[in-house]
Amino acid sequence: MKKYLAEFFGTMFLVLLACGSAVLAGPSIGGLGIGLCFGLVLVCLCYAIGNVSGCHVNPAVSFAMLVSGKMSGKDFCGYVVAQLAGAAVGGALLYWLSQCGTAFNFGGVTGANNLATNVLQPGATAGMALLAEVLLTMFFVFIVLSATDAKHGFGNFAGLAIGLGLGLVNIVGIPVDNCSVNPARSFGPALFSPAAWGDFWIMVVGPLAGAILAVVLYRLAVSARNAE
Repeated sequence: MKKYLAEFFGTMFLVLLACGSAVLAGPSIGGLGIGLCFGLVLVCLCYAIGNVSGCHVNPAVSFAMLVSGKMSGKDFCGYVVAQLAGAAVGGALLYWLSQCGTAFNFGGVTGANNLATNVLQPGATAGMALLAEVLLTMFFVFIVLSATDAKHGFGNFAGLAIGLGLGLVNIVGIPVDNCSVNPARSFGPALFSPAAWGDFWIMVVGPLAGAILAVVLYRLAVSARNAE
């Protein structure tokens, strides 16, 4: 139960603080600052709950762990439920905050969408966003798998690599679709911005496909290391 609670609160804080950086500070810090906030939040969470649940806070990461044999089906289901529930609470808190301001200069708005929801940005197409989600998730999840590898990982420094990886993919992906690489991160804000549901499938299919490719890449890398 402790690991599920850790995933719940971790995902809640990820949505509240990382997406909150776009909603509450986006106009002043821009895409680069938002990307850095995503990375910094995850670094903090890695060292706060990493020794409890592994700090997945992302169904795509949990799915990669399941596919790679590092997680049971039971734990996978428990993690995903906890992550989605945490994201929902984080989205609710962020929505509450956004309703408290009147003349505040909020960010994270695209057309009828707010709360930094994952929707196509001006000029982006569904195909472009899907490809970006696949590639960026593959890169991010590959970092998670490799940095936490029992034999070839980087121990206490893994959290830094993982957080930097999330920051990097957000900096690249925000101009396309606000960058998901995490179905739970997309789910929470979308609950309070219904217009975002039209693009939500991209934020599920892309990260899950990217997670599978990351597992393939990770296994190839491990095989190469073991052959040395």
